[in-house]
Amino acid sequence: MCSSSESAGNLLAREQSPYLLQHAENPVHWLPWGEAAFERARTENKPIFLSIGYSTCHWCHVMAHESFESQTIADILNEHFISIKVDREERPDVDRVYMSFVQATTGQGGWPLSAWLNPDLKPFAGGTYFPPEDKYGRPGFTSVLTNIAKAWEDEPEKIQAHGEKVFTALEEMSRKSSSLTDLNPAWLDHTYRKIRGSYDEELGGFGTAPKFPRPVNFHFLMRYAAGKELPVGEATQAREMVFHTLREMADGGMYDQIGGGFHRYSVDEFWHVPHFEKMLYDQAQLVSAYIEALQVSGDPHFAEVAEDVVTYVLRDLTAPEGGFYSAEDADSFASSEAKQSTEGAFYVWTAEELQALLAQEEYRAVELRYGVRTAGNVRAESDPHKELTGQNVLSVALRLSEVAEKLAQSEDQVAAWLKSARQNLFEKRELRPRPHLDDKVITAWNGMMISALARAGGVLARPDYIQAAVRAANFIREKLYDGEQRQLYRSYRTQRSEVKGFADDYVNLIAGLLDLYEATGQVSWLVWARELQGAMDERFRDAARGGYFGVAAGEESVLLRLKEDYDGAEPSPNAVAGENLIRLGDLLKADGYRERANEVLLAFADQLQDMGHAAPRMLAVLGWLQTPPSQLVFGGPRDAPELQSLRQVAWNHYDPFRVMAYGLSEADLPEPREIYQSLSLFARDRTQVAVCKNFACLEPVSDPEALREQLRLN
Repeated sequence: MCSSSESAGNLLAREQSPYLLQHAENPVHWLPWGEAAFERARTENKPIFLSIGYSTCHWCHVMAHESFESQTIADILNEHFISIKVDREERPDVDRVYMSFVQATTGQGGWPLSAWLNPDLKPFAGGTYFPPEDKYGRPGFTSVLTNIAKAWEDEPEKIQAHGEKVFTALEEMSRKSSSLTDLNPAWLDHTYRKIRGSYDEELGGFGTAPKFPRPVNFHFLMRYAAGKELPVGEATQAREMVFHTLREMADGGMYDQIGGGFHRYSVDEFWHVPHFEKMLYDQAQLVSAYIEALQVSGDPHFAEVAEDVVTYVLRDLTAPEGGFYSAEDADSFASSEAKQSTEGAFYVWTAEELQALLAQEEYRAVELRYGVRTAGNVRAESDPHKELTGQNVLSVALRLSEVAEKLAQSEDQVAAWLKSARQNLFEKRELRPRPHLDDKVITAWNGMMISALARAGGVLARPDYIQAAVRAANFIREKLYDGEQRQLYRSYRTQRSEVKGFADDYVNLIAGLLDLYEATGQVSWLVWARELQGAMDERFRDAARGGYFGVAAGEESVLLRLKEDYDGAEPSPNAVAGENLIRLGDLLKADGYRERANEVLLAFADQLQDMGHAAPRMLAVLGWLQTPPSQLVFGGPRDAPELQSLRQVAWNHYDPFRVMAYGLSEADLPEPREIYQSLSLFARDRTQVAVCKNFACLEPVSDPEALREQLRLN
């Protein structure tokens, strides 16, 4: 039986996406992206209004409440437009095309994305958030709709002409080849100087408010310091930018001091007041960043933060079957009686609440440590909508030693009070209405989390982390992979989506499987990674101009096949593809892989030369290509304690350009055996490891101290 909204024309109740379902009761006659909507636009000769967002997007919620729940606005949309809703996390291919158009025509982008298309899906107008009426210096949505509807009726050719020019330019750019034929290692230095120039020496981070974590910068800086013959001071400076920023982020309100995990970004330069949504891809990349910082610095604080983030993910973002959910919303209800959700309600505290919930000595320690104030500690400029008035965002204000001095107590005593206070507050906070959970399992983001767990499990000697990564990989293989067709699918929620996987799904899962192979020694993960790379090459590779398209060939509703090079909140698929190709070549001693990685970078050489700071992870691949293949090859039973001791030495030694392989007997090599022949090296019963450079190996050793010395010298 259809709901009243569905019978009136809103068909979103049939969808799986949490974002689309949030709009299923709107009076707007929403249709999902697909041929039925396109045909209706052609038949009725109406423009398409395309709205793109995601379920944990704060401003998407605002526009929904203000405009899409308004009958007045719905009447305009229903009469003059065919309205389509898209979840950008389910359909990043659609989002990228129209985001490119909006950025080209307005100079900015973001979500909710609003675009107007002709029935052939070509855009002619666009923007992001529109208030219902003119305010915030933005045109009102009502007047925008009315003006576009009138222009379409009076002069449809004229209104489409400007958009046609912009779209034609985007098409030409998408087909453009690089003018350069060589890669220049000097680009690494240029990018380093650009990143260093934007570094906030006092507060950490890069640029001014709002401050985003941008883990791709950490990734580049760590590899820049490791891969070049830099003066000691310069290498130290590159790493210190990472260490300082990671410490400041973990001390700030952008980090959930009570429950672990990072919010999306900080609205101020102090890392204090966050935009409160939590995304799986941030947790995954930041766990990897903190683990690398631990490997180099030995600072146990980095381990503590990484473990807290993993605890949050395993507790709150893990499906019973093992996959990882996508995100938690920024907005929530302050109480079960509240009628309207507000940003951060789940996470913030009044001083009176804290006093009532904590013992006197606990409250005093929390007050000093986290800068709690009776009137709230949120600056007015960080709260333009007055949602946080009188509230406290917990953020480290004083060092532990300073709190101990003020309380005339030992640091151990203060630490004990803070620990018990955090546990108490966590338990009380769990009784509040939780933020909305986007329980889609997205293949690409799960691949990132598998990588993070495999690496953290190795470095921290946490087999439970590695097991969680194994469960997630098995979930994807069972629910989101067609082995006969070598076809990944994008997402799962109650059942598999029919949206086929994109380039970022393939590359991030391949990376996760390679990390899982290195963490477990189970060759089946390497075999699957190589299989997926073959499918990736067939479906996404641009054999003529190099690099990988984000979308496979044959998707008729996607007008542009774009090749992503920008490393933003998520790394570009081409950057990760370059890393994967190098790793596969170095693991399998196979020709062609490094050459293809070089081709990927050449496809973007113009951008790397002129705008390298926009693609730092891709430039890190260039750094890797400058180093000869480096392997550690382990032999012996996988479950031997002696092997674990050797692996722990390897995990504790930071070398981002090294791969870890595991010897097999000839009889145990996977088919086709010639592909995996290099893994038959050192496949003896005796547990040992060989340190190899460019496939020439030192004498194998069985003693951890001997391995440590070889790694130090090589």
